[in-house]
Parts: sequence; C-alpha cells; structure tokens
Amino acid sequence: MSTVSTSFGDAAIMLRRNFKHTVRNPVTVFQAVLFPVVMMLMFVYVFGGAFKVTGEYVDYAVPGLTVMAITYGLGPTAAAVNGDMTKGINNRFKAMDVSHGAVLAGYVVSTTVRSLIADAVIIGVGFAMGFRPHASFLQWLAVIGLMLLLAFATSWLTVAMGLAAKTVESAGMATVPLIMLPFLSSAFVPADTMGTGVRQFAEYQPFTPIIETLRGLLSGGHPSTGDAFAAVAWSVGFTLVGYVWAIATFRKRA
Repeated sequence: MSTVSTSFGDAAIMLRRNFKHTVRNPVTVFQAVLFPVVMMLMFVYVFGGAFKVTGEYVDYAVPGLTVMAITYGLGPTAAAVNGDMTKGINNRFKAMDVSHGAVLAGYVVSTTVRSLIADAVIIGVGFAMGFRPHASFLQWLAVIGLMLLLAFATSWLTVAMGLAAKTVESAGMATVPLIMLPFLSSAFVPADTMGTGVRQFAEYQPFTPIIETLRGLLSGGHPSTGDAFAAVAWSVGFTLVGYVWAIATFRKRA
C-alpha cells in the first residue's frame, strides 16, 4: 500500500476517533453548537433594541454570530489536543507508526466540521428569528468558502496552541483571545460608534474585515475590496502560522 493511501487511512481513523469523542462529550457539543445560539437569542431579543444599526438587528448580527460560533468551539479542541499529548496517547500513535500529519489532520478536520455545523445552526435559527439575507447563489458560495477558510485557519491555530501548552487548563485558556476578539469587533455594533481607542482596535483586528465581508455578501451587496482582501489574508496567515507551529511543536514533543 502506498504511503499516501496509508496517510489518508490514518487520517480517517483519527477523524472518526475525534468525532466519537465530541459526540460523547456533552460539554463540547453545548459550547461549540448550543452556546452560540444562546448568545444569539440574548443579543437579538435582549440587547438588539439598544443598538443603532441599519435595517433589522438580526440581519446585522448573524454574520458576527457565525464567526463567534467558530471561535466558541476552539477551547475543547485545544484541551483535547493537549490531553492526548500530556497523557502519552500521541506517543502510542507514534509507536503504531501513525503519521504525524494524520494525527493533526484528525484534530483540524473534526474541529472545522464542527464549526461549520455550528454556523449552519446559527443561520437556521436566524431564519426562524427573521433573518432575511439577499445573497445570490454565488454570494452564498463565497460566504460558505470564507467560513470554511476561517474555520480551517482557526483550527490549525488552536491545535498549535494545544500542543504548545503545558497543561490541559492552560490549553483551554490559550484560546480565550480568539473567543473574545469577536466581542471587540463590528460583530454587534458598527465600529464607528465605539469610543476612541476601542474603535481603532476594532477596525484593525482580524475578525472585523471577515465579519464585514460576510455581512456585505449576505446583504446581497458588494463587500469592500479592502475588507475582502484582509479577510482572506488574515485567514491564510492564521493557517500558515498554525500549521508551521503545530508541525514544529508536534515533532518536538511527540
């Protein structure tokens, strides 16, 4: 059997293992899928009337909530990756001649799929709450592509953080900045309504151009070229940094 076929087979086994762990852990399911829905209900029905936005608030909030749904599921991944490392499970995989790439791919792909499921739930609940996008078929494809790219990028970054952390607890805490950044973006209120200092931070942090690009596409309009370029650049940058960091750390510690 070729090396490529073996690697794909190993990756499929690792992916199936990670999916089983996710299904068996209700905390992971709640944090990754259900908690973003709770946040959506709270922001739209409790706080939405206090925010000044153009159009219906649910239409404004859904793009930011899809990004938040991706970041909220990262903590369990970092903790799981670190747990496998510190308990010696990855050393057992090494002894079984399972490729390094297959082990990491299992973490990344399972987290990416879980993030996309969370996004689908957010959009579905959004429709039930009155969300009415005006995106064309091609714009929907662009939305899905950008969400996939962001989920893939943050998954690699999270796996790297989990591998680099010394304990399971610190691995979970390492993802807090990624979870908090959407709150300090244009996810819930326009950046130009924020105070000096916070506004500049919101405008130039990674998630704002991603959210604005999603918002522009879902509204049926044309997102800013600068925002679209920045959204892809940040996502690709996260992927490269996470990939290189994860590979280097895994080879050092495994």
